[in-house]
Amino acid sequence: MIKKIATGVLTTIVLAGCYNDKYEELYPSGVVVCDTTTITYSLDIKPIMAGKCNMAGCHNNTAATGYDFTTREGILVAIDNGRLKGSISWESGYSSMPKGLPKLAQCDIDKITRWINQGAPDN
Repeated sequence: MIKKIATGVLTTIVLAGCYNDKYEELYPSGVVVCDTTTITYSLDIKPIMAGKCNMAGCHNNTAATGYDFTTREGILVAIDNGRLKGSISWESGYSSMPKGLPKLAQCDIDKITRWINQGAPDN
């Protein structure tokens, strides 16, 4: 009798350990992982700025807006005065950027922040 109970418990444990979820449910194909381990100006930051900050006359020359984000040197001005991080994060006391558009994706904000925290290297 004890042997039958032990065998039943052991079988239940083994079968429960072999439970197999559907791969698609565990790892949906639409999920995008934000990788901020290696951020470069040329591959990560420059495309974000070109697509979200330099378009339609915004931040593509200092005469119009006071900032020129078409170059790393131009971006450094906004980093040095602390405006870039506050504006893209929509922090209180800063002008929310991009102006009149939805907030940047959190992944883009994380990439820019990481790049700034690394010293905004020219890479």
